[in-house]
Amino acid sequence: MTTQKPLKIVETVLRDGHQSLAATRMRTSDMVPVLEQLDEIGYFALEAWGGATFDSCLRFLDEDPWERLRILKKHLKKTPISMLLRGQNVLGYNHYADDVVETFVQRMVENGIGLVRIFDALNDVRNLEVAMRAAKKAGAHVQGAIVYTISPYHTTENFLQVARDLVELGADSVCIKDMAGLLAPYTAYDLVQTIKQKLGVVVDVHSHYTSGMASMTYLKSMEAGADIVDCALSPFALGTSQPATEALVATLEGHPRETGIDKEKLYPIADHFRKVKKDLAETFKLNTAIDIDTKVLSFQIPGGMLSNFLNQLKQQGKADKYPELIEELPRVRAEIGYPPLVTPTSQIVGSMAAFNVILGRYKVVPQEIKDLARGAYGRTPAPIQDVMKEVIAGQKVITHRPADDIPAQMETLTKKLAEKGYPNATVEDVLSYALFPEVALKFFAANRSAAAAE
Repeated sequence: MTTQKPLKIVETVLRDGHQSLAATRMRTSDMVPVLEQLDEIGYFALEAWGGATFDSCLRFLDEDPWERLRILKKHLKKTPISMLLRGQNVLGYNHYADDVVETFVQRMVENGIGLVRIFDALNDVRNLEVAMRAAKKAGAHVQGAIVYTISPYHTTENFLQVARDLVELGADSVCIKDMAGLLAPYTAYDLVQTIKQKLGVVVDVHSHYTSGMASMTYLKSMEAGADIVDCALSPFALGTSQPATEALVATLEGHPRETGIDKEKLYPIADHFRKVKKDLAETFKLNTAIDIDTKVLSFQIPGGMLSNFLNQLKQQGKADKYPELIEELPRVRAEIGYPPLVTPTSQIVGSMAAFNVILGRYKVVPQEIKDLARGAYGRTPAPIQDVMKEVIAGQKVITHRPADDIPAQMETLTKKLAEKGYPNATVEDVLSYALFPEVALKFFAANRSAAAAE
C-alpha cells in the first residue's frame, strides 16, 4: 500500500534547469521579477544555488554567488532554497580540508540555504560525513544523495546500503540522483519501493530527460511511494534537463496524490522564463534546443559529454577516432572500478579514454586518473583491474577517508588572500577564493577595493 500524500515538487528552473540547457548563464536579474510568484506556488523547495552556479557567477556573470543567495532569500519567505553540494569537494573539483567544508556549509545556511543535497561522485559516504554533520548543526534539511548509475556492481542492494548509510549519518531525506537519465521506470519502482519499505525515509527522485524516460520514471517512482520529484518549468525542461513541472501537475490532477499546485499560476512564470531563455541564447550565443539522446542508455555517458569530446577530437584533427572513443570510455570505466560518470569522475575517465584513443592505451596517464585509481577521491564501487594496478605501481594506495590527509586550510587561505591585497576579506570571500582562486581574484579585482575589501 503506497502513501496517498500529495506528491511534492522541487523546482529546478533557478539551478539545474538553466545549468542543463543554458550553460548555467541565468543571471540574478533574470530571477528576481518572479521570485515572489514562485514562493507562492507551494513547492517543497526551490533549487537555486550550488552545482555549477557558484563558478558561473564568478567566472562568466560578474556576480557574487553569496550576494545572489542573499537576494534570493530576501524574496523567498515561504519556500526553502535548496542547493547541490559535492560533499568533500564542496563546489570545486578537489577535496578540501574539513574546516573549509564546515565553514562553507555554516555560511551558506546563514546566508539563506534551507535544504542541502549532498552527494559524492563515488557514493563513498565517508566523503559526506563532515558536510552532512555541518548542515545538521547549522539547522538545514539534510538530503543525502545516491548517485545512480548502471554497472555489474550497482544493484538495488548496493544502492539500499548507500541509503542506509546516509540515514545513519542523519539524512532527513534521501535523493536518488540520476544525472544521466539512466534510471528506467520499472527499475525506479523497485529501488524506491525497496528504500521506502526497508528504511521508511523520505525519498526524492531526481532525473534528467536525456534518454526520454524521466517522466515515466517519475510516475513509477510515485506509484512506489516516492515523496518528492524534481521538475523544471517548461522553458527550461526536457532535453538534458528535468521533466516539465506544468505537465506533471496536470498529469496528477484528480489523482489521490495530486500535487496541490495550481498550474494556472505556473503559466505566467513560465512565460517570463521563455523570454529569459531566448535572451540568454542570444546574449551568450547558446544552443538551448538540446535533443534527447537515447544512445546514453548504451554508452551511459551524458550527451553533453559526448558532444564535448567530439569537438575536442575535431580540434586535434582526430574526428575519425570518435567511434573508438565511444568504445573506449566504458572500457576505461570498468578498468578503474565502475565510477558513476558525474563531476569530476566523468571528466577524468573521459580524458583518459581520449588519451588512449589518440596516443595508445595508457601511454600517457594524467595524475587525476592515478589519483582516482589509488583512492585519493575515495573508494571506487568495484576493485580496479590489473591494467590500472600497473598504472599506479609504486604509488601510495589510500584506504582511509582521503580528507584525513588534508590539514586545515582556512587560516592559510585567509593569509594568502591578505597577501594578494585583501586583508579585510569576508569569510565568504575567503571561501570563494578557496574554491576558485584565479577566478575569484579576477572577480575581486573588478569588484572589491584592495586593502579595504568589505
